[in-house]
Amino acid sequence: MDDLIERLRLLEKESKLLDLNDVERKATFSNFEKIASEFLNELEDGNTYSNAKSYASIFEIKEESENLVDISGTIYSEVMQKGINAASGGHLGYIPGGGLYTSAIGDYLAAVSNAFSGMYYASPGAVEMEYACLNWLKELFDFPKNAIGNLTSGGSIANLIGLTAARDFHKVLDQPVGKSVVYMSKHTHHCVHKALRIIGLANVTVREIELDENNRIKPDHLKELIEKDIEINLSPFLVIASAGTTDTGAMDPLDEVADVAKHYKLWYHIDAAYGGFFKLVETKKALFEGIGKADSLVIDPHKGLFLPYGIGAVLVKNREAVLKSHHYLANYMQDATDNEFPLNPADVSPELTKHFRALRMWLPMKIHGTLPFVAALEEKLLLTEYFRREIVKLGFSIGPEPDLSVTYFWYPKNDSQNEFNQNLLKAFHESGEVFLSSTKLEEKFVIRMAILSFRTHRSTIDKAIEMIKSGLRLRSAHS
Repeated sequence: MDDLIERLRLLEKESKLLDLNDVERKATFSNFEKIASEFLNELEDGNTYSNAKSYASIFEIKEESENLVDISGTIYSEVMQKGINAASGGHLGYIPGGGLYTSAIGDYLAAVSNAFSGMYYASPGAVEMEYACLNWLKELFDFPKNAIGNLTSGGSIANLIGLTAARDFHKVLDQPVGKSVVYMSKHTHHCVHKALRIIGLANVTVREIELDENNRIKPDHLKELIEKDIEINLSPFLVIASAGTTDTGAMDPLDEVADVAKHYKLWYHIDAAYGGFFKLVETKKALFEGIGKADSLVIDPHKGLFLPYGIGAVLVKNREAVLKSHHYLANYMQDATDNEFPLNPADVSPELTKHFRALRMWLPMKIHGTLPFVAALEEKLLLTEYFRREIVKLGFSIGPEPDLSVTYFWYPKNDSQNEFNQNLLKAFHESGEVFLSSTKLEEKFVIRMAILSFRTHRSTIDKAIEMIKSGLRLRSAHS
């Protein structure tokens, strides 16, 4: 017995190294706060992209402890300085957010408290905070108060939850899956296709709705597709519209699509992951007419609210359809199932273990209020207009006027146009001053600019224009 006590004493001494005291906590935090401050202070003047590689051996985990300065140095040089700097205002390639500092504080407090936000019983404050965020979203997007919602890891899981509810409401799995039909455009985000595959609908019939000259789906063509499918005894059940496509930033005609969906009794799902929060801007509110008619809606606070990656949201009107997919009882969880508790977030999502995401959204909204967010979104719209005005002066062609803050452009060439623009983009990436990306539209290679970081200002766009000028001179000299 004495051997057991001695062994416990030794193990306790060793394991207590994990529980830092006040002095150790302050020293540790100070070390990493230093590189965080250095990183943030360099954002405005530093490059946005580096194609330098990192190697697995650098991150090898060892038995013995290592020096804090060495550890922070590795993080700074191998993570913060390589690849796309997603916190930079110069990240204009995909759909960035920027990573609010006040949101990072929320994540820090969430990790320190280790609140378990999947069950009300475990952390009522964390769950109530999540529902406060979701209630604000319901009000913003004209959803009823009794709609169900969840803060997810991003748009992928949010879309998965909404589409699973649609599947179960229409009992798609009770018949041959191939007889059921989904309607969407070719610009629908690829995570939707992935979600359909995950939820057992890989063989579902998918119809592509034609796009107009502004890359928006045509409601009349949607009607034609549905009518034809009904005639051949298929089962239309789901139509998906986008409030801001990733490729071109287009807003589908949400209200008109809603009318079609209602007429044919289809589940209406809107992916507003990118564009949703532009509803806060007065000049764009008309584009969101009808968004409250959706059966399910996806929005990403880590895009339009500029939060760090890792927070999406889904709203669904049909509570029973969601619970059919995700509500589950386990004996060891019996203490958490008191009927007096509000609905548990774990009953609305595949996740039981759930990061306390609400704090990263709630804290910035409380500290800043909503007005600076609205101003930042309006600024991005005007910066898009400014960029388009300036880029045509350099001889570039541009796509149609975007609904939101994604635009695309290309340099016209009589021969090898795609190759020229591909090489032009490579020159931009080698420069790394700002980061742009590309897409293909009807086999045409085009360069994309997606303006959504709260740190992107006119000086950033001017910097991009100068980089584009330099790249154009370089490629023209070689062609």
